[in-house]
Amino acid sequence: MTKRIRRNHSPAFKAKVALAAVKGEKTLAELAQQFDVHPNQITTWRSQLMEGAAGVFGSDGHSEPAEPAIDVKTLHAKIGELTLVNDY
Repeated sequence: MTKRIRRNHSPAFKAKVALAAVKGEKTLAELAQQFDVHPNQITTWRSQLMEGAAGVFGSDGHSEPAEPAIDVKTLHAKIGELTLVNDY
């Protein structure tokens, strides 16, 4: 018996399979045979799609504040200043 190589599926492929499962036109067994993946994997991808679908259309008003941009030049200047103070 030959051992199957571990496969890494692209996000586009996962989305395609999950959308086909959500449509419900075919059974999980039919989809598994068509896309050559295990039915449990299709179920997992479908549930991930359903959980994350709301994030596609934005948040519901609870946006987290964005982190402030780090100014590298200012930080390097401060490091140089502190190095001079420590050396003195």
